[in-house]
Amino acid sequence: MIGFLEVIDRAMAGRHCSETEFDMEVVVPKIQEVVAKYMIKYDPDNPVPADDDLADRVFQAGLELYRDVGTYCPDTERIIRFSEEELREALAEAPSAPVFGEGKDAKTLVARKPESNALPWCFIGAGGAAVSNEELYASIMEAYASFLPLADSITAPTIASVNGRTVRAGSPLEVMAAIRATVLAREALQRGGRPGLPIMNCIASAGSDTAKIAGSQFGLRPSDGWLIGATAELKLEFQRFNEIAFVTALGGHVNAETAPILGGYCGGPEGVAVTNVAYHLSCIIAMRGSSQLTFPIHFKYGCTTTRDVTWAVSVSSQAISRNSHFPFFILSYTAAGPMTEMCLYEIASAITASVASGASIEFGGVAKATRVDHFTPMEPRLASEVAHAAVRMTRKEANEIVKKLLQRYEGNFDSPPVGKKYEECWDIHRKTPNEDYVNLYKRVKTELSELGIQF
Repeated sequence: MIGFLEVIDRAMAGRHCSETEFDMEVVVPKIQEVVAKYMIKYDPDNPVPADDDLADRVFQAGLELYRDVGTYCPDTERIIRFSEEELREALAEAPSAPVFGEGKDAKTLVARKPESNALPWCFIGAGGAAVSNEELYASIMEAYASFLPLADSITAPTIASVNGRTVRAGSPLEVMAAIRATVLAREALQRGGRPGLPIMNCIASAGSDTAKIAGSQFGLRPSDGWLIGATAELKLEFQRFNEIAFVTALGGHVNAETAPILGGYCGGPEGVAVTNVAYHLSCIIAMRGSSQLTFPIHFKYGCTTTRDVTWAVSVSSQAISRNSHFPFFILSYTAAGPMTEMCLYEIASAITASVASGASIEFGGVAKATRVDHFTPMEPRLASEVAHAAVRMTRKEANEIVKKLLQRYEGNFDSPPVGKKYEECWDIHRKTPNEDYVNLYKRVKTELSELGIQF
């Protein structure tokens, strides 16, 4: 695989064009071209298709898309492009078995296949959603360690305030929040009995490269993970390259994050599926990832659980898992909030589709991850239980289950229930859910079992 310095050289000397030109004259026409060329067609009646030929065509379309489009660097207004030979070499040499965590919590992350009997990696927690203060941050991180036995790694919240002061991006408070998050998280996992558990989104509180690098010095280990995200669509700024340079020099893991947007430059679900494959290649060669974390998301509804996004997730997951050994996660964001039926149905639907299609999972984005303190350990717990239950499930079986679940919630996207805040449905001192949530959880699990999810 070509070296990182060569990637930077191309960011400095690649073809020059404006960002608008890249979006409208490079990305959009090429997505439309490959979708038509490879005859990719969305089927709303089958949100989890069982069509290997379709999956392979989506992969070839994504490969051609990334070969011809590349990655745009807004700081230099230049396009970083790679030849097909370079991309295939990168696929062959991509990481296949990175090890995360320490001691008894250390584990190897490996890629899966559709309908695989290999357990999915469960990267679960808050999904970077905001928690209002440091006390609640420490409380929920400890609860994740003690209440999520199937967790292979943790996704931490973002701290919204430090010492009662609202964190502002780019200010010293952002740096302080990143440092505080690292210190508190490590202490909380120790108290929760899993000190070696990796935190694979490390410093969610850091938006800038300065804060991310600074916070890394206060307890993060190379066996944790640094979540570094591309900008939609197919863009990488110097700040992200700075973070990649730091993490690779440290010998740490880059968890390369991507989020193709349905209803944006990708167009519909077909374009989203193809672009997700293109991102997979970018995560390997441009972002130097140990894994890909991706969440195709709906522009209007701000979640990943709609029927069309589910299809795009399923098809692209099958495309990637059938044609690459580079590990990847699907992150799910629900529209509904904690302690609601809709939220639990959305979790079950999204996780079933992802696991049956060959993905591992990240879960933690409840109520679109936009409302402060709207998450508890109950949602990631269900996600991990469904993920393990979906092992060995065929795509046809998953498809029938997902269709039934979609019928239960997809009419509510315009006004999903907000749910309750963390402290309203969880005892932060005892680290236990309240009785009403336990009863709801049990009832929904019984319904899911009747639909065919065998816990």
